[in-house]
Amino acid sequence: MTIPQRFILVDDNEADNVYHEIMIRRAGFTGEVRVFESGAEALDFLRSDPLATPTCLFLDINMPQMDGFEFARQAQPLLQDKPTMLVMMLTSSDAPQDRLRASGMPVIQGFVTKPLTRERVREMLQQG
Repeated sequence: MTIPQRFILVDDNEADNVYHEIMIRRAGFTGEVRVFESGAEALDFLRSDPLATPTCLFLDINMPQMDGFEFARQAQPLLQDKPTMLVMMLTSSDAPQDRLRASGMPVIQGFVTKPLTRERVREMLQQG
């Protein structure tokens, strides 16, 4: 994965989205940050996007209608051959069963417990 040029936040909690975007900006990121408050909206975006921009997608687990695991299941065919897309669970859950389930899904490449810190974002921005 190259260094992200775009971040996508998928979380139904508006306050978390605002906070996480602030942390991304404080880490020095000046590119595009997109926020979706439902998995369905984010899937619609992914279906219409060429997925060529190196992107880190942070995905919450606990959301109404479509949780993060269902989003990942539906996004898998869209993202499976897209090395530009990095999908990370970003959740308040630290439950071992959630970590295990996430690690068993090929589309999910990491698991971060909220809150996202600017140090964690900086690490991602320095990889590549």
